[in-house]
Amino acid sequence: MKKILLSFLSCMAVVAMAQPAGGFGGFQVPEVKLETSQQWKDVNYAGDDQTYHTCDIYLPKQEKDAYPVVIHIYGSAWFNNNGKGAADLGTIVKALLEAGYAVVCPNHRSSMDAKWPAQIHDIRAVIRFVRGEAKKYKFDPSFIATSGFSSGGHLASIAATTSGIKQTKVGNIDIDLEGNIGNYPNECSRVNAACDWSGPVDLTAMDCGEGMKMGENSPEDVLLDSKLDKEPDKYRSLSATYYVDKKNPPIIIFHGEKDNVVPCCQGKMFYELLKAAGVRTEATFVPEGGHGMGMYSEENLQKMVNFLNAVRTGK
Repeated sequence: MKKILLSFLSCMAVVAMAQPAGGFGGFQVPEVKLETSQQWKDVNYAGDDQTYHTCDIYLPKQEKDAYPVVIHIYGSAWFNNNGKGAADLGTIVKALLEAGYAVVCPNHRSSMDAKWPAQIHDIRAVIRFVRGEAKKYKFDPSFIATSGFSSGGHLASIAATTSGIKQTKVGNIDIDLEGNIGNYPNECSRVNAACDWSGPVDLTAMDCGEGMKMGENSPEDVLLDSKLDKEPDKYRSLSATYYVDKKNPPIIIFHGEKDNVVPCCQGKMFYELLKAAGVRTEATFVPEGGHGMGMYSEENLQKMVNFLNAVRTGK
């Protein structure tokens, strides 16, 4: 337990050094003011009393009967179970709202609360909640995308590449990707698109480029309670790249060439695999971009919006 705690503190220090003050996704003041028509805070999507199963919901300022939805997931190396208030509100969320998307920012269980695949069970529950509560919150369930930064980018990406897969076998491991969280088990958990911002997507190859050393226990080691050389199938089951095939929904990737936490080769491998499989994809690799820093230019945010609009409208 002591080793895990030391690893946790070490990883949190890495994240703190990698990020500017104010949270993930570039500098943000403690409370970001968003222009919305309606907001709901701390909505429980699982039907329990757990903080890690709550979400914040934002509707665009321009009122409509229904809005396409993006579920945006914070980054934390899977260590934070209450990070929705720092989910790139002043950057990604703001851009999505201005483009007419409802945005849902969920919490999820941390690696200290539960081991993988609990985290994808939570995100699948959010997707089903969006469909199940569509009328109440003015969601248009015909278009639901996932988005996320860092470990949130991982969850957004794997929600996409496993879309439609409830259970599978990875090597010798049987993995349940759906779970039974929430009040809407019969709703569909498929997504229509995904945005990966600096996500670790191949957890078998985190040493593909230069980056900070994570110590004896990496975040993925803690999440899986294992080691890559002992149980490689667990790490494959955690990797969005493992599930890439032609049935995947469109995915757009953003990664900084100078990312020293999640090496840029992660995004580049993902992009090449998606292209080879015939999946609709785009990628932007920012020459001076770090892990969050320098990534959220107006140009990149507009690329995200344009991609989602094109997918949604069938262009």
